[in-house]
Amino acid sequence: MISLSAGWERYDGFWDNTGKYLADPEDSNLNQTRLTTGLAYRLAPRWQGSLSIPYVMNDNRYAGETSRSQGLGDTSLGLWYENFDNTMCVYKVDSLADLMPAVYLGAALTLPTGKSPYGKSKSSFDVTGRGFYRLDANLLVEKTIYPITVSIQTTYGTHMQRPVNQEYGRYVEPYQKKLGDRFQVTYLAGYTYFMDNLDTLTLNLTWTDLREKEASINGNKEPASDMAKKSAGGSLAWATMNKDWVVTGGFSQALKAAGGGRNFPVTETISLGVRYVDF
Repeated sequence: MISLSAGWERYDGFWDNTGKYLADPEDSNLNQTRLTTGLAYRLAPRWQGSLSIPYVMNDNRYAGETSRSQGLGDTSLGLWYENFDNTMCVYKVDSLADLMPAVYLGAALTLPTGKSPYGKSKSSFDVTGRGFYRLDANLLVEKTIYPITVSIQTTYGTHMQRPVNQEYGRYVEPYQKKLGDRFQVTYLAGYTYFMDNLDTLTLNLTWTDLREKEASINGNKEPASDMAKKSAGGSLAWATMNKDWVVTGGFSQALKAAGGGRNFPVTETISLGVRYVDF
C-alpha cells in the first residue's frame, strides 16, 4: 500500500497553563503545511508494517514578524497485528458471533528526523519535529454492521531521554531531558453509502482527547510542560468496489472553549489524501 496526503494547519491562539484560551497578537498568521508519504506492507497474514515520512513547510507571521522554514518532519515506523482470521464486517446480525469486533494491536516508533528546538532552529516557528524518540502502544477496536461503523483507538506513548546542549541554535550547559508520557483516545462513528457500481462513500465523525504529562530535566519535573488538547473532526472517503483506491478529505477543529486544552496551540486542519492498495 502506498499513500500520499497533504494537510493544511492554521494556528488560532492557544490555551495557557490554566486551560484559558488566549488569542494570538494582532497581525499574526501562523500556518503549517504537511506533505506525507506512507508505505505499508503485508508481512504475514495477520501482520503489517508501515512507514510514514512527512515533509513540513512553515509560513508564519507573528506580531508583524515573518518567518518561513521547511524540512523533513519526524518519521514513524509502525507494526500492526490483526487479532482475527475472518472479515469482521457484517451486513446483518444472525448470531452473537456477528457482534464480535475487529481488534488490532500495534506499536510505533517515532524517529526525530525533523528540525527540533534542540538544534540549529532559531525559533519555535522553524521547527518541524520534536527532537525525541517515542515508542507508542496502540489498540484499535472496530465494529461494522453496514452501513454503520463505530470504533475506539487508544495510544500510550513514552519518550526516550536524550542529552541536550543546544536550544534554538544557542549552546547551553548540557542536561538530560525527557518529554512526558502521552495518552490519546479517538472515538469514531461512521456511515457508508453504497453506490450503484458498488463504490462507497463513507462519512466519519471523530472526537480526540490527547494528554501529555510533564517533561523532566535531569530527573526533575519541568513546571508547566504538560499538555492537553481536545478536537472534533470529520472526513469523507470514496473507495472503489475492490477498495484498491481510496480518496479522502477531512477537517479537524480544536475546541476554543475553556477546558479544551492546556499549554497547546488551537488549530484547525484540512486534509486530502489518496491511497492505493495492491492486493
